[in-house]
Amino acid sequence: MTTLEERPATTHDGAVRTLLRMRVREGCEQAFEEAWREAAAQIATVPGNVRQELLRDAADPRTFLVAADWADRAAVDGFGRSEARETLTAALRDLREDADRSTFEVLYGITGGEQASHVRVDISTKVAPGEEEAFERAYAIVTDRLRGTKGLIREELLREPDSDLYHIFAEWESDEDFRNWVEDPSHADQSGPLIRWLSVFFQRKLYEIRFRPQEAGVRGIRAAAAPPVPAPAPAPAVPAAPAAAPAPVEAPAEVPAPRAAVSEPVTAPIDLGSLPSPVPAPPAARTRAASEVLVVGAGPAGLTAGIELARRGVAVRVVDKRPEASTQADKAIGIHCRTMEIWEDQGVVTEAMDAGSWLYGQTVFVNGKRTHQVDWSGLEELPYAHLGLPQYETERILTGRLRSLGVEVERGVELTGFTQDDEGVTATLTHSSGDVEAARAAYLVGADGASSAVRAQLGLRFEGGLSMFPQLFMLGDVDVDWEMPPGHLVRWVRIEDDGDFTGMLVCVPLRGRNRYRVATLAPKRLQDTIGTGVVPPGFWKEYDPPGLADIQAAIDDLGPAGTTASNLRWSSIFRIKHGIVDRYREGRVFVAGDAAHLHPPAGGQGMNTGIQDAWNLSWKLALAVRGEASPGLLDSYDAERRPAGKAIVDRAVAIAFTDEMDMEDEKAQFLLEMQMTMNYAGSPLVGEDAGRPGARDGFDGGPEPGHRAPDVTGLRRFGVAHDLRVFDLTRGTHATLLLSADGTADTGALEELAAAVRRDTRGQVRPYLVLAPGTAVPPLVELPVLSDPDGRFRAAYGITGAGTAAYVVRPDGHVGFRARPVREDTLREHLAGVYAL
Repeated sequence: MTTLEERPATTHDGAVRTLLRMRVREGCEQAFEEAWREAAAQIATVPGNVRQELLRDAADPRTFLVAADWADRAAVDGFGRSEARETLTAALRDLREDADRSTFEVLYGITGGEQASHVRVDISTKVAPGEEEAFERAYAIVTDRLRGTKGLIREELLREPDSDLYHIFAEWESDEDFRNWVEDPSHADQSGPLIRWLSVFFQRKLYEIRFRPQEAGVRGIRAAAAPPVPAPAPAPAVPAAPAAAPAPVEAPAEVPAPRAAVSEPVTAPIDLGSLPSPVPAPPAARTRAASEVLVVGAGPAGLTAGIELARRGVAVRVVDKRPEASTQADKAIGIHCRTMEIWEDQGVVTEAMDAGSWLYGQTVFVNGKRTHQVDWSGLEELPYAHLGLPQYETERILTGRLRSLGVEVERGVELTGFTQDDEGVTATLTHSSGDVEAARAAYLVGADGASSAVRAQLGLRFEGGLSMFPQLFMLGDVDVDWEMPPGHLVRWVRIEDDGDFTGMLVCVPLRGRNRYRVATLAPKRLQDTIGTGVVPPGFWKEYDPPGLADIQAAIDDLGPAGTTASNLRWSSIFRIKHGIVDRYREGRVFVAGDAAHLHPPAGGQGMNTGIQDAWNLSWKLALAVRGEASPGLLDSYDAERRPAGKAIVDRAVAIAFTDEMDMEDEKAQFLLEMQMTMNYAGSPLVGEDAGRPGARDGFDGGPEPGHRAPDVTGLRRFGVAHDLRVFDLTRGTHATLLLSADGTADTGALEELAAAVRRDTRGQVRPYLVLAPGTAVPPLVELPVLSDPDGRFRAAYGITGAGTAAYVVRPDGHVGFRARPVREDTLREHLAGVYAL
């Protein structure tokens, strides 16, 4: 055990550290180490050089980090002009593929005994402008709490000059010591003051120390040559808790982790009869006709995938290892505004509204004082508000919709393994009867929840911020006798003067007077009863449910004085580790929902995000199955949903440990939490043609490419006595081409373009012409025409002035492309990136 020196941590005035990250050519690792060792001896003679280390990425043996400490910036500048720098550059030039360099100010640190160490941990995070002093003060508090931590040798806080990026550069005796600390729930107690900064924009990398030259006070060490990295063994179908689980880390953007090659989607219709025969099955195995897509898991994400595939005529199977559907309360309850729009498209929104209850607003208390009261009503631009609906009701409604499409959930059927090849996937399904089936499908979707067998077999790594340590949550449905605004989510948090987060209580109203779902971190008494230990990602296990006294104690601790809880109908306590997998696709296998990302139970982000995963993936899979997808279409699932999922995980964790209202614009925060402003702006699948710079072309606002296409009311169509909405045009399994024109446009040319688009996409894109106010309806045959008498459509979609404009709205309701004026070549170029034209 390392004992840290019992003295105050000190700042390092003027000291700087340079970090040079290099990726070495394959097979050159040993030569690189030797070359650097020789160059380091010369660098040690440069005035102002204090310390040097060579580190290797524990997850990628070809990535090295050269760390050097300097007395001040002048010393670094002097090295940049020295012969030693030229020697280093020349020695390493032909051995590396790429490199990047950063210089940091050393701000603060703790130092232990002068011992040889084995690993360095580089934790980076961003700090918002104006919060630097508070962050550094919180770090100082945390360093005091870390004294005496087993295996921690030294730690420093670095800041990149003129940047919002900080690094915590820690040295540990071994990766086992570091990982044991991360896995211990008391980690949260030590890191409390830093929680709100270590959950968003967080990255963590673990490095092995390969070499440290002889220097004053520190003996040089030379690690033994690392053995060849063996090929990973196939993961078991069902995850098991390892003795020491590797710390999930996120690779910096500059050094992408190597990934297995991903096969392209098929570009010709699949002949199921021509699929290769399944792998030899055990003697007891049976086979059945191949499906086009096998969905594993019948939670909200899996059911959504099944519905969307079945709506498009895809032969889909949905299996679930649970013998029966849920019939009682469970973790998820809030239905976001965006999910309500999806349910309208699927035809279940009315049933959901009838079974649920509206959530009207949010009231927040910090340290017992009300700090925010937000009213969510009156947002007239939103088609639907926030609904409260228990997850078992959500699953009941979605299961009924899937059944109406001719697909029954196959229950008591567990995925116990699978293989994949260039033509499809062969899954081993074990039925509750004991029968084993070899099931063949073109694609497999793993929506099998937090303990996903699909995720385990693919070997997907979970990544995350501070949220990666395990937490114990307690939930319960109770009646309470307080007087709170009807329909309001009520939140209490406690934040100490030093910034330490020490408690949270979230209460979501349910149907019935003063009935709430209570969510809180479990008290220490229950944590001590359950104990500690390595926890893999997911809802690792559930324990004996808490009683009414436990719920009452949480309310007494954080809620209003004198409140009494009664009539406990359901409760649960479970440990969870949050995070997101490193990729959403491996060949013909995809993950969605809790199999891909895990969130705190408060806020409803997990279930709603999973539904959107399936909503995004299914229309793309259907096109691939029919051979109507562009070669890169399926790649866009990971490109779009993983960044969205990461942003949602980061934010959900951050909000769970703050005062819940971290944005000045309360409406903007609500829209963000309801995923109304979630977008795919960075996707390779979206784009625009906004005309020439400085010309009168382009858009004056309106939804940008990748953003949600807003609904608009007040459209008129001949023969229809009532107003229409944009959602009336986009509803269904197709994409929509919205063409806008006034009296100056050549509507005949637009009609020809629309006919060509409909023909070339085989009806997957439906065009409509929306005319500006006062424009006469032309006698068109091939292009449906609507009018926009009040100009609402043009205003919402940023169309001003004369001429034409176009929006392509994807089947998932996001803008895929927009153009002003309409040009056939750019429109077709976009469509070719989606469809096999």
